[in-house]
Amino acid sequence: MFRIVRILGLALGLIGGALAAQAPEFAQQYAQRLGGAADELRRQIATLEADARANGTSRDEAVAKLRANPDDLVARRGAAAEADIARLARLSAQQQALTEASSPLGRTVAVIRDPDPAIVGATLGAYQPAVPTTADGLTAGLLGFLASWGLVRVAADLGRSVLRRRPRETARAA
Repeated sequence: MFRIVRILGLALGLIGGALAAQAPEFAQQYAQRLGGAADELRRQIATLEADARANGTSRDEAVAKLRANPDDLVARRGAAAEADIARLARLSAQQQALTEASSPLGRTVAVIRDPDPAIVGATLGAYQPAVPTTADGLTAGLLGFLASWGLVRVAADLGRSVLRRRPRETARAA
């Protein structure tokens, strides 16, 4: 019986390791989408800034004019521009955090700390699992293996100790 539990523990450890190794790959694919989203926002904001300069005003003044416009469509465009500027600031900060992440699993932790929901959803929708070949992937895989295997071992040891106690209790009752 114990051999089966050991084999099961090893199998679950390998599965846990393979699954955990996908976290750095997800972070990589997330970073690629993050870069694309930030680039597009920069392009949109640069267009807004160019239009503002052409009209002799600053970006912030242009957004304020748009927001204060009585035409609902124009006011909504102003609100959207303001939201885009704020989102670009958040995405740029996250890009910086991903760039500066140097420890094993640092990029994964940077993504977990402050993910952009739209980018997470898009990344999950197009996610492609990969074999871990980076230090982050191998570290995550090893940690996942050890955690999964360890949980099976603890559960097996607890189960074995419970089974060993039962015959003694029945012998005492007789």
